[in-house]
Amino acid sequence: MKSFCETHILAFLKAWNHTSPLDQSLSTYFRAHKSLGSHDRKEIGEAIYTLIRWKSLFDNLDPSGSNSLRLHLLGLHPIEQWVNDPSIPEYARLGLSEFLFEKITAVYGSKAKTIAGILNSPATVTIRTNLLKTTREKLLKLLLEKKFTVQPSTKTETAIYFSKREPLFALPEFKDGLFEVQDEGSQILANLVEAKSGDRVMDYCSGSGGKSLAIAPKMAGKGELYLHDIRAHALKEAGVRLRRAGIQNAQVLISGHPTLKKLLGKMDWVLADVPCSGTGTLRRNPDMKWKIDAEMIERLVLEQRTIFEQAVRYAKDGAKIVYATCSILPEENENQVAYFLSHLPLTVEKELKLLPEIGGSDGFYGVVFKKSKIE
Repeated sequence: MKSFCETHILAFLKAWNHTSPLDQSLSTYFRAHKSLGSHDRKEIGEAIYTLIRWKSLFDNLDPSGSNSLRLHLLGLHPIEQWVNDPSIPEYARLGLSEFLFEKITAVYGSKAKTIAGILNSPATVTIRTNLLKTTREKLLKLLLEKKFTVQPSTKTETAIYFSKREPLFALPEFKDGLFEVQDEGSQILANLVEAKSGDRVMDYCSGSGGKSLAIAPKMAGKGELYLHDIRAHALKEAGVRLRRAGIQNAQVLISGHPTLKKLLGKMDWVLADVPCSGTGTLRRNPDMKWKIDAEMIERLVLEQRTIFEQAVRYAKDGAKIVYATCSILPEENENQVAYFLSHLPLTVEKELKLLPEIGGSDGFYGVVFKKSKIE
């Protein structure tokens, strides 16, 4: 490995505060060092992601925590050699914390090793066609003409896979709103909301609007789509994305917005994509692996219940409510469904379980509830 790249790898790791997501922090670093070429960025990024993905392995190899020594170890042998060393604890050879190893093994048994391997692999690059502006066939043709290696998903009518990372945000097709970057599993999850023209839909934990952008084309510009979140910066980004996508029947509502009270009991569909451990998407956010513990899960379970109970209030009698996470842990999924059924006037209509796949989707969980009429 070039000493030039080593210098930047060590500088980034020293400056990184671990509170900001790894991908965002690395993007910020690259923007601040514009002299770095694409090859150097690739080499630097891959080394940093490997060190973070396999932190528990390197913790065993180097208890001192020296980034310089760990980078040296990374250069000595391929990860596979360390992974196959039986003297290293199994959880470390799988690139998991002891807590996550025990959790995933308890739920998935022999599948745990496969899941761990997938979570330590590069994430699939997938986009979602904006059906308000084009068709997947037309978009595929445009991308193939630009010599990209792409293929359509067989699981949705909107997803397109790229064979490798590409400068997608610089493409005119992106700037014109023909597509958004979105995991296939996230698109499948959004399809649980079977909204139609004229419906009223509430995306209660919308973030920057990824699921709303996928739902909107079904409404064909008619009806009302509301995006709610407590994070003003996320809603600001959602507004930008909605405009780029050409969605005109949507409104963003920050907490405390006067319109929120008027919408109680009025929605045909409510989506509650709640905050979760993100255990289904750890290959995109490997730094999150080392933050997940029992205390975090307990806190999230309570938070999810509070948010979902608030979201249900917006559904009218007979309406559908979708509970969704990007977790693969039952505490946040099946156990929560059992709790909701025992505490709220709901019945289950459909359940979706997606485990992360090599070359495919991340892990997601979703349930469609129907709100019963209270006599």
